[in-house]
Amino acid sequence: MDDTFKWTDTEEIGLRLSEQFPDRDPLSVRFTELRGLVESLPGFAPEPGHNVNEQILEAIQVAWHEEAEDAKSGAGDDDGPGYSPPTPYRPD
Repeated sequence: MDDTFKWTDTEEIGLRLSEQFPDRDPLSVRFTELRGLVESLPGFAPEPGHNVNEQILEAIQVAWHEEAEDAKSGAGDDDGPGYSPPTPYRPD
């Protein structure tokens, strides 16, 4: 299994940034710093000739922000009671 990822793997990068930097506010990170943080992640292997641009960095920042918010709220944890509809389904 290949454990590397590239610039266009924005969701994977967001997850890894959230794990690597749990106390950072993704929305306060400048793109120049974000680029360095991504390049420092273990497993990051950019494709030759594929440059990063502002659109990719913005997508990474959004993915990181969403991961951070999920971590704060506990989303994805199966420890809670789950969804319960306000009115149970009753067949006619």
